[in-house]
Amino acid sequence: MKIQENISLKGHNTFGINVAAKYFAEFNSVDELSELLELKKLATTNYPLPTFLLGGGSNILFTKDFDGLVLKNNIRGIKTVHEDPHHVHVQVGAGENWHGFVQHCIKNNWAGVENLSLIPGNVGASPMQNIGAYGVEIKNVFHSLEALDLKEKKLVNFSLNDCEFGYRESVFKKKHKNEFAITSVTYRLDKVPAFNTSYGAIEQELEKMGIKQLSIKAISDAVIRIRTLKLPDPAVIGNAGSFFKNPHVPADQFDKLKERFPKIIGYVQDNGDYKLAAGWMIEYCGWKGFRRGDAGCHTWQSLVLVNYGNATGKEILDLSEEILQSVKERFGVLLEREVNII
Repeated sequence: MKIQENISLKGHNTFGINVAAKYFAEFNSVDELSELLELKKLATTNYPLPTFLLGGGSNILFTKDFDGLVLKNNIRGIKTVHEDPHHVHVQVGAGENWHGFVQHCIKNNWAGVENLSLIPGNVGASPMQNIGAYGVEIKNVFHSLEALDLKEKKLVNFSLNDCEFGYRESVFKKKHKNEFAITSVTYRLDKVPAFNTSYGAIEQELEKMGIKQLSIKAISDAVIRIRTLKLPDPAVIGNAGSFFKNPHVPADQFDKLKERFPKIIGYVQDNGDYKLAAGWMIEYCGWKGFRRGDAGCHTWQSLVLVNYGNATGKEILDLSEEILQSVKERFGVLLEREVNII
């Protein structure tokens, strides 16, 4: 365990933004994390250092150098902690790669996360964001998590209710922001799958694949094919996936928007509100494929902002602000960023 100085974070964020951390260290266990937190007041400083917990770097946009200590979570491990005739509870280290975990589940015929295939990032981010795709969210398979209280230096267990999951939201994004480091997550997976193929283009993709016998692997393969065609690979073009959330509006507001924009896309929710397709609105405003320098709005998917090589985080943030304002002026709807701005 070593604390390094003036380390580039370009390789630690999927946007590929070249900023530096004043101090940087990696930890492989809760004990190592606790020890590093005790070193926040380093010999070279006379004040406690700001600390940032870093996972896979897949949902953040660095806009400047970090004048503090960046701690990279490398806690690994996948183990079964409970099993009954219907379910298996699996505890996973927060530093495990998310897609790798999904593939591990498919290999063991554990159902529930196949629709979440190929989402970038690590396991620890999954409850923070309540990640979701193709009709499934983390809250559907979540059982509990353990997190280290950064102030008290003790492990705390969070249940499903404790996490207060919402649309791409949890207590760790607002109420308890920067107060805990998630160390492991326990999921409740199904031994008998309940296939979810009604969302998006999954059924059409399964038909193209010639699938006769439905399985969680077939669904995973279909989702991977769709995402590969629809979203840019961060290893090729820097991005953090969907940059904006799909906004929710009351039914009467949706009706008025539908009168003005007959092709606007909206999905009715259980409470009667409508979830609007932010990508459709952004594209309608003319941003799809827009590029200024190396900062742009992707040509395939207007929800995705990209770094074509040497864009700064500030340039991408400024572009996102222009998009937000144009959508607000055109539709009277204020989009919210899904990506965390650092």
